[in-house]
Amino acid sequence: MESSYPSQCLLSSSYFGPVQWYQKLHRYGLSWIERNDTYRKQTYRNRCIIATTNGLQTLTVPVARGESGLMRDVRISDHGNWRHLHWHALLSAYSESPFFEYYADDLRPFFERKWDYLYDFNLEICRTVCTLLDLRPNLRPTSVYIPHSQLADEAVAGSRAADLSQPVVASAHDFRDVIAPKHPQADPDFTPRRYYQVYERKHGFQPNLSVLDLLFNMGPESIFYL
Repeated sequence: MESSYPSQCLLSSSYFGPVQWYQKLHRYGLSWIERNDTYRKQTYRNRCIIATTNGLQTLTVPVARGESGLMRDVRISDHGNWRHLHWHALLSAYSESPFFEYYADDLRPFFERKWDYLYDFNLEICRTVCTLLDLRPNLRPTSVYIPHSQLADEAVAGSRAADLSQPVVASAHDFRDVIAPKHPQADPDFTPRRYYQVYERKHGFQPNLSVLDLLFNMGPESIFYL
């Protein structure tokens, strides 16, 4: 049984995710954002990577796990005044980029307002960034966790494909473990393309950084790089 959508992908939640993550939103007809997986540290779920005058910098959102240990129950912590630190890191890194001032007012609220849950926070970030990129993805939260092995099982897929509340369809492309800051897996459909970066002369082109790097440097042309 074929999906009602031309193609589907399954992604982990991400905090200002990398260019590769947003490429999938642009190229797939339906994007499932996983909320029922076990939360893992040192992933894009609560961190992003930006370029600074001193090299790459990782910005990490402190979290407190819920009793279930699932992504949907992870709460954002106020530890370490992180909102202030993240915003000023972006100011320091990108204030001289061509489009920082153009987008700053749209993004500053994420460093001023408080969200309780990391998943909700990330999803709202995604929606705002997509608006700024002029992307119109079809986003759906998952309702259950399905292991990668079952996604490829057409017998399982066929029994659930009619229910679009489930991400289990034979055509779903699973990128949950592919897109990762450490030990990323092969992705033949993604080849980082060079674009202007403020610190390229000093450090060389840095591929697949946070989508903020692309947005601040390329502005309305960002969508052509996805």
